[in-house]
Amino acid sequence: MSDGQQVAEQSNAAPPEGNAVDRFFRISERGSTFGREIRGGFATFFTMAYILVLNPIILGSGKDKFGHHLDAGQLVTATALVACVMTVIMGVGGNLPLAIAAGLGLNAVVAFQIAPLMSWPDAMGLVVIEGVLICVLVVTGLREAIMNAIPQQLKQAIGVGIGLFIAFIGFVDAGFVSRIPDAADTTVPVQLGAVGRLTGWPVLVFCLGVLLTIALLARKVKGAILISIVTMTVVAVVIDSATDIKSWGLTTPKVPDTIVATPDFGLLGHFSLFGAFGKAGALTVVLLVFTLILSDFFDAMGTIVGISAEAGLLDENGTVPGIGRVLFIDGAAAVAGGVASGSSNTAYIESAAGVGEGARTGFANLITGGLFGLALFLTPLLTIVPLQAAAPALIAVGFLMMTHVKHIDWDRYEIAVPAFLTIAAMPFTYSITDGIGAGFMSYVVVKTVLGKAKEVNWLLWGVSALFLVYFAIDPVEQLLGVR
Repeated sequence: MSDGQQVAEQSNAAPPEGNAVDRFFRISERGSTFGREIRGGFATFFTMAYILVLNPIILGSGKDKFGHHLDAGQLVTATALVACVMTVIMGVGGNLPLAIAAGLGLNAVVAFQIAPLMSWPDAMGLVVIEGVLICVLVVTGLREAIMNAIPQQLKQAIGVGIGLFIAFIGFVDAGFVSRIPDAADTTVPVQLGAVGRLTGWPVLVFCLGVLLTIALLARKVKGAILISIVTMTVVAVVIDSATDIKSWGLTTPKVPDTIVATPDFGLLGHFSLFGAFGKAGALTVVLLVFTLILSDFFDAMGTIVGISAEAGLLDENGTVPGIGRVLFIDGAAAVAGGVASGSSNTAYIESAAGVGEGARTGFANLITGGLFGLALFLTPLLTIVPLQAAAPALIAVGFLMMTHVKHIDWDRYEIAVPAFLTIAAMPFTYSITDGIGAGFMSYVVVKTVLGKAKEVNWLLWGVSALFLVYFAIDPVEQLLGVR
């Protein structure tokens, strides 16, 4: 008997006796206990708490059109606040052990793709719009049409491409890879280290961090990424105090005067819904919002189904209990992330750690959310982490996302070519949008030349047409006399 069938039969039986909390979350009914739920909540937090460091670093590394950076302390507050609130809401409303926080990949889109074209409030406004549209798609049922329009293997290629993009950002942020100055008069765009070789203590911290992270992942140590970040931050603090280092980059690993501080909610509410249209143009805005929706919506779907299956909560038809509410809450999390200027929030696959500890209900989310709430008051401690200590996590996340490449059929050119272009274009153009556009357009073209144009969903034809205009915007503007 499958886990789904067991749960289905349990749901038909009379619920076991228990207190009100037990009955509300169906803890005993799902074969769990308060102890398992609490352990699961802790496990999930410790495997995903790295986002409290990485999200501020990724968003803080980006500059908007006017050269402005977001404040690191305020970003920590925004990240912890939204993760706390939305994880609890998912627990109470969706009753799944599914934590929510700022999405890696999504924050890279916001920081390095969207913000350079407009102001930060405009960029966060697009995140709000993305979340609202996801909620609309859920309510109207259009999510099924959109999911069916994009081939599964092309979705997987998008995830792989984002993984490589994230890893590339990690290498650059840590100083392991740097841009060769134009003055060098070479066609080679990047190099090892700052001068063609690795130099300085900060890069050594990064290299050791990568080795530690992959070693912990190979040993399947729970919380491997967080353990690595904490360990290498301690090493960086020791090195900084014992040596004379000119610069660590954005964050210097110095022990703060105080560990506890009042949260800084300065970024809360700093968003503009329609300012982006005037800064970047309607077509660009549409494509950027589409990129956010694509990255968020399908990643969330895979995570929700995967965690529910691992917990044995799928019914006999493979359906997640209360999927409508769960997807709506996930969309609302994107809205909340934009409102707080913390980037789009989404369901986290690290929730699997909690399921592995026995969590089966949303009660575990109360624990995870509570721990994120506690983190609100630890901003000084969390902002001493240098890029070199956190960047190994980007390499690790890139590796984990890269593993999905095995699901792509490389013997079928009609899917292999678009998948390759999607994966390659993202890091090589430093643009997730460009990678998706290259994949969609090539998919339509290859299918057409093979006489299989009718197999392409009309939605992909429409989106590919938008990308054609997007890529050819300069000659189009010249022909139309816009400039």
